[in-house]
Amino acid sequence: MTAASHFFNLYTHGFARVAVAVPASRVADPAFNGEQTTRMMADAARTGAAVVLFPELGLSGYTCDDLFHQHTLLDACEKALARVVEASASLPIVSVVGLPLRVDGRLFNCAAVVSRGRLLGVVPKTYLPNYAEFYEARQFNPAADTTRDSIDLLGERVPFGNELVFEAQDLPLLKLHVEICEDVWVPIPPSSYGALAGATVLLNLSASNITVGKADYRHRLVNIHSARCLAAYLYSSAGKGESTTDLAWDGQALVYENGDLLAESERFSDESHLITADVDLERLAHERMRQTSFGHSVSQHADRVKRFRHVGFALLRDHSQPLALQREVARFPYVPSDPKRKDERCNEVYNIQVQALVQRLSASNIRKLVIGVSGGLDSTHALLVCAKAMDRLGLPRSNILGYTMPGFATTSRTLDQALRLMQAVGCSAQQIDIRPSCEQMLKDLGHPFADGQPVYDVTFENVQAGERTNHLFRLANHHQGIVVGTGDLSELALGWCTYGVGDHMSHYNVNASVPKTLIKHLVRWVAETKQVGDAGSDVLVDILDTEISPELVPGTSGSQPAQSTEASIGPYELQDFNLFHVLRYGFSPTKVAFLSHHAWHDAAAGRWPDGPGVSRNEYGIGEIKKNLRIFLRRFFTSQFKRSCVPNSPKVGSGGSLSPRGDWRAPSDAGADLWLADLERVPDSE
Repeated sequence: MTAASHFFNLYTHGFARVAVAVPASRVADPAFNGEQTTRMMADAARTGAAVVLFPELGLSGYTCDDLFHQHTLLDACEKALARVVEASASLPIVSVVGLPLRVDGRLFNCAAVVSRGRLLGVVPKTYLPNYAEFYEARQFNPAADTTRDSIDLLGERVPFGNELVFEAQDLPLLKLHVEICEDVWVPIPPSSYGALAGATVLLNLSASNITVGKADYRHRLVNIHSARCLAAYLYSSAGKGESTTDLAWDGQALVYENGDLLAESERFSDESHLITADVDLERLAHERMRQTSFGHSVSQHADRVKRFRHVGFALLRDHSQPLALQREVARFPYVPSDPKRKDERCNEVYNIQVQALVQRLSASNIRKLVIGVSGGLDSTHALLVCAKAMDRLGLPRSNILGYTMPGFATTSRTLDQALRLMQAVGCSAQQIDIRPSCEQMLKDLGHPFADGQPVYDVTFENVQAGERTNHLFRLANHHQGIVVGTGDLSELALGWCTYGVGDHMSHYNVNASVPKTLIKHLVRWVAETKQVGDAGSDVLVDILDTEISPELVPGTSGSQPAQSTEASIGPYELQDFNLFHVLRYGFSPTKVAFLSHHAWHDAAAGRWPDGPGVSRNEYGIGEIKKNLRIFLRRFFTSQFKRSCVPNSPKVGSGGSLSPRGDWRAPSDAGADLWLADLERVPDSE
């Protein structure tokens, strides 16, 4: 085994592949059903799955009715289960199968949990539907009626009950709770307590006949339950072969993770079918740790949670070979890939920013905004937000005092764009040449540039940034307004802002929790929806096509900047990816690199938002590692800038870096631990 091959295996990074099987079945034919089960169990294992779920009463068939009271059928079901257990011996997978079982002269609708030749436990159904087309109470007893916590089955003494959590000892985050069909349709499903007891993957063996609209309801049911429990939820249902005397069956199988649909089967299939999905167990564990109310719920239900028994097992999987992730990983986690959802996201973010600025102006009884307009992306979007805020307040857009302030390195292109943009928006527009005041400060400092030497150091750059901000604040004093900040979330994360007296500071920053990749799409959305007219849309497209640059060092051409921001700090599309997964989920550098490689290494995969101007780049693991190193170093060393940022609205669940909101961190913490973890990432594939 090489370090590289281990790195490229999904199990190395807190994922587990799960499967839901919908086998063709025959009513009251356990031998046939057992053969289908063992075959699909092996199929699931070959995909790399660690768990496979089968339908309710799958070994007997759900629609046996009073045949369930025939000992011949019940004996055959136990024999079929024995064959399933035997077939599992060589497979690194845990299988959950359904069958009727006799316990102390009573019959229970059960799930048997099987792995590596062992029967790990048996879970009886808690809630028996006995309404409409369901008559389960005619044949079965509910879990509450049992007086045993273990039973003798297939020559083994095995745990019995609905309060069991099955834990993979060699995959510590893989913890399973099992419930059956109706159990998830009640006000408090048993799996709610299973999740509080530590289960990260909840499994439901269902038969569930189909009626009009029921498939959509299953989606909603499983969706919200997985989100509420901060868990993965696997749902099965019976397919071809169940009796259609009075019912019909669609064989719907679902896998959800914390409210996200990962996989769904084809319905009404005439063939046995299997779906697989890669569940991020580490994400689920992080969410439970982060949402302290989950822990409070454990405490509130401590008496119930303490009743759970934990059953250990070992999968004995070989993780030494690469196993590629089959899960979709968005290249742009802040930007939906679906065009409709992307437009909805842009509209909502835009309105959050506008509403926040309107409230700030209303609360402070201020009627004027002062903003520096550079002709670049961030100030463009901030100006658009200001314009809409004025419209909402019923104030003229001339109350926006826009200033473009060319310095030593301002290009003719951005200056022209700034002037055209302000004209299109309809704000007050002025141009202030900051070079004289910068020259005076450089002279006062004794800087070589004041003596005609072309020294373009950080002092030279920050004098210009500081002069712009100084002008804006004094202009706000003079006109009784507030300075609107323009710097974005990506710049705060990377420390790409001039501390205190530069673009770091303002009276209120509308962009501070909006990443660069999303700002690009916000500006494009405004252009495409013609919210600033045809002329405004034209200049917005020009701005989107302009290379991102601080324009603080003079170039050889008046239209081309000497500096490229992304050449210094890495591509924003990669750094925003890194930021999202570090900030939102607390993932380690090795996992972030693994996810990034999956998302970015193959341009043919097409994992980018639709529309013009989006990236179709490829990044290999070496380049991903290099840029992640840049991110980590800059992220940690720049915390002091984030500790004193101005007020700004949080716009998305991806997080903000305000010390009053999502992110509180010491300014003197080092990145060594994270950089050391990053070294585990191979340099090549």
